Amino acid sequence: MSNFAVGLFREPQSALAAAGTLKGAGFATPELMSPVPLEGVEEVLGEKKSVIKRFTLFGALIGGISGFVLAAGTSVLFVHPTGGRPIITIPPYLIITYELLILFGILFTVLGFFISARLPAIRDRVYVPEAAVDQFAVSVACDNHEHFKRAESILREAGAEQVRDMAEDD
Repeated sequence: MSNFAVGLFREPQSALAAAGTLKGAGFATPELMSPVPLEGVEEVLGEKKSVIKRFTLFGALIGGISGFVLAAGTSVLFVHPTGGRPIITIPPYLIITYELLILFGILFTVLGFFISARLPAIRDRVYVPEAAVDQFAVSVACDNHEHFKRAESILREAGAEQVRDMAEDD
């Protein structure tokens, strides 16, 4: 079980400065909690890369391949007289290929969204009720008491009104 140092701020700029200082001091990536959207978070913490587009791509590939295999396999298993034409023809099979490509792409996109949004929550995260109302919170994981003291001093220097020592279960 890891402990977290959580600093509460009144001003968003001081919370962003504290997060940047913590990241620069070698701590794990801090988490910001805010009652309103903040501008400049990407510059301080770095922009997160979305993995949802990869889920969509792989879902579409799996769907397209399985659609074509379904149509071609059905025509090979249940052969009908085709009058000298090939049994597996591409143009008619493109319809089911396209439909399953879209279906699997959408299903994998939804799955990718749930995974990247961490739903359902696999681990508990720190929650500070004040951050949903009128304050900005910066939390960072601390391995031991020395780490916590260092994080606490950085948060206080940045202008934190209050610094809390919270466990993952709190």
